[in-house]
Amino acid sequence: MTDLPTFGAGIWHFATYKDRYATDGYGEPVGLLEQIDRAGAVGELSVVDLNWPFVGFEGTTEDVRSALTRNGLRAVAITPEIYTREFMKGSLTNPDPAVRTKALEMLHEATAVAQELGCDYVKLWFGQDGWDYPFQVSYRDVWQQAVHGLRELVGAHPDMRFVIEYKPREPRNKIIFPSAARTLLAIQEVGHDNLGVLLDFGHSLYGLETPADAAQLCIDHGRLFAIDVNDNYRGWDDDMVVGSVHLVETFEFFHVLRRNGWDGVWQLDQFPFREDPVQAARQAVDFLKALHRALDALDEEALAAAQTSHDALAAQRLVQKVLLTSMVEAG
Repeated sequence: MTDLPTFGAGIWHFATYKDRYATDGYGEPVGLLEQIDRAGAVGELSVVDLNWPFVGFEGTTEDVRSALTRNGLRAVAITPEIYTREFMKGSLTNPDPAVRTKALEMLHEATAVAQELGCDYVKLWFGQDGWDYPFQVSYRDVWQQAVHGLRELVGAHPDMRFVIEYKPREPRNKIIFPSAARTLLAIQEVGHDNLGVLLDFGHSLYGLETPADAAQLCIDHGRLFAIDVNDNYRGWDDDMVVGSVHLVETFEFFHVLRRNGWDGVWQLDQFPFREDPVQAARQAVDFLKALHRALDALDEEALAAAQTSHDALAAQRLVQKVLLTSMVEAG
């Protein structure tokens, strides 16, 4: 078997959650250090993605570093919260110049934290940057504001990587970076080599992309810097345990990564609202290990022949054989 990849998770995987129905939450609040301890209890994770600011945490960055170290973890990324109430009309595209300035200041501060913790990248998710109604915005203006803000940010930190996590909608009805293609277009306009894509498998499903195709597009442009994996029913960003719905498409996604020699972190972005978070992470990693074994066993020569002739049934037979065998071996 080839070497296993590095496994990671967003730290929010180990928090508790609220929604518009269970406004009191699906469990008791869990502090940042306890979330890190839960991530360490999985036993299979090497890195975590941390939100910033550290909401409700009164300690220091050194306290966070110590908690990571005692759990055998490293911070792979910082995700600044530029999607909270103060940014409800957008961060880099907010109509108020003072709010745009504040968003940029927060992003610079988040980058400093990422540098202090030795992170690989800063993750940018522009959930509030977009629009809800026809005629609400000038599309040219918001696009230029986003591109100019990104150019200022990433240009100021040439030694740090930044990734845009695209998503079609939620919380805005239309998010400014909804797809792989539009995100790549923005990155091209920004013009800095340290800006790339984080491809969230569930967002790609939700946006009615073929995730493997989106990954190939980003790789071909040299911009697939990171991935998050999960699952959903394609009608919403459910953030379910990876592989629980779209087994074959998940396998195809990782096959594209393997075929192109992409060797980044296999990172979980799951929200186990009603499930035990540690067990949900363990089960997800077990599944990903089974996929890894299946990739080793896949007859690449036969698959290439099937793809050359666009033989769907032959390709499916090959895939089903290795998937089912790998799942049985996983127990």
